Amino acid sequence: MTDDDGYFGERVAGRYDESSGAEFQPEVIERTVDVLAEFAGGGRALELGIGTGRIALPLARRGVPVHGIDLSRAMVARMRAHEGSAGIGVSIGDFATTTVDTEREGPFSVAYLVFNTIMNLTRQEAQVACFRNVARHLAPGGVFVIEVMVPELRRIPAGQNIVPFLTGPNGWAYTVYDTVTQDATCHYIDIAPDGRGTAHATPFRYVWPSELDLMAQLAGLRLRHRWGGWAREPFTQDSVRHVSVWEKPTG
Repeated sequence: MTDDDGYFGERVAGRYDESSGAEFQPEVIERTVDVLAEFAGGGRALELGIGTGRIALPLARRGVPVHGIDLSRAMVARMRAHEGSAGIGVSIGDFATTTVDTEREGPFSVAYLVFNTIMNLTRQEAQVACFRNVARHLAPGGVFVIEVMVPELRRIPAGQNIVPFLTGPNGWAYTVYDTVTQDATCHYIDIAPDGRGTAHATPFRYVWPSELDLMAQLAGLRLRHRWGGWAREPFTQDSVRHVSVWEKPTG
C-alpha cells in the first residue's frame, strides 16, 4: 500500500468519484449495500480501504455503524466532504496491519473489501496478514466479504502478457501481467482535449479464489458463500469476478 504521495494521492482522489464505471452506478451500489447491511444485522461494519465513501456512506445511511481503514488521507478527505460522513470513524493506516479498538465499542459483525481492493496489497504475505487482521476484529459468527476479479489470464494470447481493458478518445488502459509472481501493473494514459497525454501506473497482486480460501483457513475463517456478483448469482467457470463470504466460527 502507498501513502498520499503514491498511487492514491490527491491526483486520484480528486477525480475518483467522477468515474462512470459500473461500480459507481446507483443500482450496483444499492445491491452491494443490501448485502452488507444484511450481514451487519444490528452490529457494526468495518470497511478496509474506505476511500471516498462510495459504499460506507450509503451503508451508514441505512443505520449501520461503519468504521473504515485507509492509508490515503486524500481519499478520506474527499469522503469527509460528503454529507453524513461525520458519524463514520476512520483509522489512517495499512489495512493489513492497522487495528481498531474493539474493547470499547465491541467487535464487528461484518468486514468488507470491495472493488478489487485486496489486490492493492502487492505481496502474498500482506494479503495473508489482512485476513488475520480481519479475524481479530470480527465477532464470533461475523463475516469477511471480498469482491474481486477472477484473474484474466485466459484473455492473454500465447507469448504475450498484456490485456487492454479500456480504449476510447479520452485515453486507454492496459494491464501487464507476470504469471510467475502474480504481480501485475495497470497502466493508464489520459488524453486531454488539447491532445496532451499523461500516464500513470498502479501495481497490484492478482489472487485466485482458492488462494483466498487458504488465506481464510490460515486466519481461522471458513467459506460460507461464493457468488458471481452482488445479485448472488452462481459463481461459474465463466465468472469474471466473485463475491466471497467467510465466517468466523462461533465455537
